[in-house]
Amino acid sequence: MHKAQFMKKLERGLRSLSPGVRREILQDFEEHFAIGAEQGKTEEEIAGSPMQIAKELRAVHYLEKAESASTAGNILRAAWAAIGLGFFNLVIVAGPFLALASCVIAGWITGVFFVVSPVLAVIELFRFMDAYAVAQMSGSLILSGVGLILLAGMWHLTRWLLKGFVKYLRYNVRLVKGGLKHDDE
Repeated sequence: MHKAQFMKKLERGLRSLSPGVRREILQDFEEHFAIGAEQGKTEEEIAGSPMQIAKELRAVHYLEKAESASTAGNILRAAWAAIGLGFFNLVIVAGPFLALASCVIAGWITGVFFVVSPVLAVIELFRFMDAYAVAQMSGSLILSGVGLILLAGMWHLTRWLLKGFVKYLRYNVRLVKGGLKHDDE
C-alpha cells in the first residue's frame, strides 16, 4: 500500500477523534514514513494495516481520556474502542463490563429504593391505620438507614470499579497490540 492510500485510510479510521488529535497522529505517521524512507525502506514496507492501527490508536486515546476523567461516557467509549480491536475482545471486555455495570446499577437502585421506603410506608400507614402499618414504618426507617449506608458504599465502590476497569482495559489493549512487555526491557 502506498503512503497516500495508507494516510487516507488512517484518517478515515480516526474520524471519531477530534481534528487536533487526528492531525497530530497523521503528522506522526508522516514522520514515520520519512524516517522509513531515510532507512531505505519502501512505502509498502513502512505501511501496516491502517484500519488496525486506527483501532489501536482510538482505544489508547479513549483509555487516556478515561484515566484522566473517569466519567461514564469516557469509560463507555474506551470499552467500545477496546471491543473494536477484535472479536476476542467482544467476549473478554464486554462480559466483565456488562456484569460489573449490572451489579453497580442494581446496587444504586437498591440503595435509592431503601432510602425512599419511608415514603411508601407513610402512604401505607394512612391507608391502613393498624399495628402492622406502624411496624412497617419502623422497618422502613431501618431500611432507609441501610440505604444511606449502601449509597455511600456504592459511591466508593463505583469509583474504585471504574478505575479498576480502566486499568483492565489498558492491560487488554496492550495485550492485543502485541503482547505484554516488561517495563525493564
